[in-house]
Amino acid sequence: QVQLVESGGGSVQAGDSLRISCAASGRTFGTYTMGWFRQVPGKEREFVAGISRGSGRQYYSESVKGRFTTSRDNAKNALYLQMNNLKPEDTAVYYCAASNAFGATNPAVFDSWGLGTQVTVSS
Repeated sequence: QVQLVESGGGSVQAGDSLRISCAASGRTFGTYTMGWFRQVPGKEREFVAGISRGSGRQYYSESVKGRFTTSRDNAKNALYLQMNNLKPEDTAVYYCAASNAFGATNPAVFDSWGLGTQVTVSS
């Protein structure tokens, strides 16, 4: 498994941008599909964005498509989520996760998780 640590969360105003990062340990980071999820209290963890190993194909939930961009730097064992035009409904704890499954969006197929970083968007 890979160990993951998120950073970069914070409090912003609606319309602002924020980039959060995920640092991974281990030599095999490049072999994983990586995903971003978010969760608010009382709700299930929600898929936000994913990026495949190899080609780095990105895919997004409809709620963030066009506003969020995920990228990875395999040489640095790093994953990023650039969030633009943030909305109050984007407020959540954001998690990065690693999966061996191609194109994964179901949290159940992600094997490694970080502890999360809080993003708060005020109106």
